Amino acid sequence: MSEAELQPEDRARAGFYGLIARLFYAPPDEGVLAQLLHAGAFEGSSKPVALAWRALVEAARTAFPVVIENEHTELFSGTGKAEVTPYLTHYTLKYATDNPLVELRQQLAEWGLSRRESVNEPEDHIAGICETLRLAIAVQHRTEAEQKAFFERFLYRGGVAFCDAVSASARAVFYRRVAEFTRAFFEVEHEAFGML
Repeated sequence: MSEAELQPEDRARAGFYGLIARLFYAPPDEGVLAQLLHAGAFEGSSKPVALAWRALVEAARTAFPVVIENEHTELFSGTGKAEVTPYLTHYTLKYATDNPLVELRQQLAEWGLSRRESVNEPEDHIAGICETLRLAIAVQHRTEAEQKAFFERFLYRGGVAFCDAVSASARAVFYRRVAEFTRAFFEVEHEAFGML
C-alpha cells in the first residue's frame, strides 16, 4: 500500500504528525509557512483542534522566518540550557531508575528504525517521535493497536506536558500556537485511540 492508497483520515493524520515533527525540529522557512497557509484543513469545524489550527495558520500569515528562527533557538536550543526541553522522557521520568529511552530504542529497533549517525538528538525528541508515528501510519502501515501502544507509551503524556511548557513560556509567540495545535491534535488522537 502506498501513501496515496491510505484512507483520507490516515493520510491527514500522517501529514499532521509530519508537520509537527518539522516545526519542532527546525524553524519553518517560507516554504513551510506557505504550506500552512494553503493547507485548508478543518474547514467548517468549530472543534478545539480546528480553532487551534486556524490560530496557527493566522500566526504563519504574519510570521517572519528570522523571528521564528530566533524564537526556536531561544526556546529549544538556547545557549547552555534550553528554556523548554523537547526531549519527552524529561516529562515522564518518575524515578531515577526509570529509563523510557531504553524502551523507546527497543521499540524502534523492533520496527526496523534507528537514529541516523549524523543526528545528535536522542530518539525521544518530540520531532523524532512524531516522525516515527508518521512512518508507522504512512509507510509501515502499522495497525491501529500498534499505533495506539506507541502513542500512549512514548508520546501522549510527555507530549502534552511539553506543549504545556511551551505555552507557558513568555518567549513563545509563534510556537505557542504550534504547541496549542499540537496539544489539541494529541487530544483528538488520544480520544480516538480510546475507542479501540
